[in-house]
Amino acid sequence: MAKKILVVDDEATIVKGIKYSLEQDDMSVDCAYDGKEALELAKKNEYDMIILDVMLPEISGLDVCQQIRGFSDVPIIMLTAKDDDMDKVLGFDYGADDYLTKPFNILELKARIKAISKRYNAQSVATNSTIITKGDLVVDVNNRQVRIRNKNIELTGKEFDILELLITSEPRIISRDDLVSHIWGDDYDREGRTVDVHVSRLRDKLQKEGDGKKYIHTKWGLGYFFSIQD
Repeated sequence: MAKKILVVDDEATIVKGIKYSLEQDDMSVDCAYDGKEALELAKKNEYDMIILDVMLPEISGLDVCQQIRGFSDVPIIMLTAKDDDMDKVLGFDYGADDYLTKPFNILELKARIKAISKRYNAQSVATNSTIITKGDLVVDVNNRQVRIRNKNIELTGKEFDILELLITSEPRIISRDDLVSHIWGDDYDREGRTVDVHVSRLRDKLQKEGDGKKYIHTKWGLGYFFSIQD
């Protein structure tokens, strides 16, 4: 599980509550109350996870997330007071790994932290460089880079994880439950739309850069699979 976390929210009571709860699990917690302070801390320190509110003074949480992605792939969980799918799409597009809507149960936040940490830790132990080539699509597993016709495709952490799982499982269909378990962990809320938003964004990005070719497909009632189709 993550050991050093940055919590960013302009509501002091929320920051205090999250900090206290995480410290009970022996995690080290730094706090920031605006976007500018959050960026400064993220540049100066190495964090295992960042909990980032969308609505922040100085610099918005979405802009902070986007700027952090310019120099770090640290996992980011975004918090918002709005239960709005468009906010979620924006958050994922800016580089967020997960999303929680206020008010939330601290146990749910801890479950998300645990699931994401498990996935990132598993990736960090990989030592053999693996390059997967499928037509014009090249996936560098070790460096977590994706290219189509030598053009880099900017994917979020979760989008890359989904692509890696599907492309290494080709032609097998991965059920939605198996995908959630593999990417988010067994404790994740399977009724939420997070996975669907991620798959949709990944599909759109690859198709846009692939001259309309379709890479990610849905088999209704069964799950998702990878296949290059015109």
